[in-house]
Amino acid sequence: MSIRADDISWKIGAKIILDRVSFEVPAGKMLGLLGPNGSGKTSLLRLLAGLKRPNSGRVTLEQKDLQRIPRRSIASRVAFVEQHGTTNANLRVIDVVKLGRFPHRSMFSGWTTVDDAAVEDALERTGMRAKRNDRWQSLSGGEKQRTHIARALAQAPKELILDEPTNHLDIQHQISLMRLVASLPVTSIIALHDLNHAAMFCDELIIMQQGRIVASGTPEAVLSEDLLRNVFSVEARVETSPYHSRPHIHYLR
Repeated sequence: MSIRADDISWKIGAKIILDRVSFEVPAGKMLGLLGPNGSGKTSLLRLLAGLKRPNSGRVTLEQKDLQRIPRRSIASRVAFVEQHGTTNANLRVIDVVKLGRFPHRSMFSGWTTVDDAAVEDALERTGMRAKRNDRWQSLSGGEKQRTHIARALAQAPKELILDEPTNHLDIQHQISLMRLVASLPVTSIIALHDLNHAAMFCDELIIMQQGRIVASGTPEAVLSEDLLRNVFSVEARVETSPYHSRPHIHYLR
């Protein structure tokens, strides 16, 4: 297994945000993390990325306790794209993307052709090559999001963690991004609001509610009309799509 959470809990003061959460993500698979606002998705992702420490339980990476792995070692293989990632400096797009290479370089090493290739590939994959010299403050919200994703790809991660990465993107780039993540030879954990995107692209799903996992498994096993009603408070029909043979949700007016 690539990433595993063992009975992790986390709270702010007396408020429990995550309550004894356990799961594992097989190497190379894409896990979709779903749930209403406030269900604990973002907090869980930050724990998995090593940015927060659980109050109890542990997160392991390749069976090693994340808290015992040096921060630089984590950064060299785990890339995290936050929902509201930003920067105060008015850098060029290419300079933001180059930040993804820093974990792979020592203090005294120079920039290499390997670094160049990783950056160029990331710009190409995210459709940001033409914007490479544009300044950060001139970008749209969607272009900033794609730049952050390009920075993560330049990092050449083995594990990719994304929090609502399709926010601010138009439908073309939403689908393009989901196809890209699904095609990467990495373990990916992606928090989403669009249930149909999750059903179409993810290998497995976890459904969260009030800090707990209430359902997990393949999209076919998890996405039911009862679950949509009980967890997301929506009336819908779940059918098999004739286009991709996965569940498709039809919301009722």
